[in-house]
Amino acid sequence: MQLRKNAKVDLLKRVPLFAGCSKADVQRIAEIADELDLAEGATLIREGERGREFLVVVEGTVRVTRKGRKLRDLGSGDFIGEIALVADVPRTATVTATSPVRLLVVTDRAFRGLLERTPTVSAKVLQSLGERLHADAV
Repeated sequence: MQLRKNAKVDLLKRVPLFAGCSKADVQRIAEIADELDLAEGATLIREGERGREFLVVVEGTVRVTRKGRKLRDLGSGDFIGEIALVADVPRTATVTATSPVRLLVVTDRAFRGLLERTPTVSAKVLQSLGERLHADAV
């Protein structure tokens, strides 16, 4: 079942990363986001690989690991993949579906274009990136 555009906007508004964005900004994000369904056990992101997309979990759960060690479990409204896209570095962790998952996916090209055109989204992403890097360093 595919999400309606308004449903994508509603979901994205609940993502902490986009909480301070205007409705127009969130609509821009929804326009460039594709939907993807994956089975339990699927690897969404592999540590060390090049980042090609940013993901928002719509439904289901995923586990984030680094060097085989669990960092956290994520669910609906959580997002992953921004570090590799913003910093243009290899993926810092592996993310695996722990249940069937539905995701919104934004490609690296679309994500970078969005950040260049939308300063409010860019600022939120950078803030989130700093928070994630700080939490992982502790």
